[in-house]
Amino acid sequence: MSGPPKHPLAAGGNPPPRPPAKSSKGMASKVVTLTGIGVVSLLLIGYCSAQNDYEEVGAECVDMNSRLPDGTYAVVDEDYCDDGNRAYYGSRGAYGWYYGGVRSGVRIRQGTTVRPADVRISTPKGSVIQRGGFGGRGSSGS
Repeated sequence: MSGPPKHPLAAGGNPPPRPPAKSSKGMASKVVTLTGIGVVSLLLIGYCSAQNDYEEVGAECVDMNSRLPDGTYAVVDEDYCDDGNRAYYGSRGAYGWYYGGVRSGVRIRQGTTVRPADVRISTPKGSVIQRGGFGGRGSSGS
């Protein structure tokens, strides 16, 4: 009767062959590839967010009390509207920004008094009221 099988080394035999060690080369190339993809992704996102691909809209300062039946407003000097981009109500009347209109002489039409979002708004003197894209500025009054 034979007993339980003996361990291969007990009989003086050679140990069974070991499986080949896994190469760390494959793991390193995956790390390099994933790191490269991450860096390229960040660069692409940064480039796209830095582009000036937003719409540009002009703004004129108008006397809000000067609206005629044809919908036009009288254009005034933009210094009247420089008070934090809010309408000014004083002894000389109410003044505010008129966005995207078509100017004809001292009158403007076909625009809006509602501030558009996600656009770059600038005045004829070159002042930037609002920058477009991410991080556009807004204000709230009390």
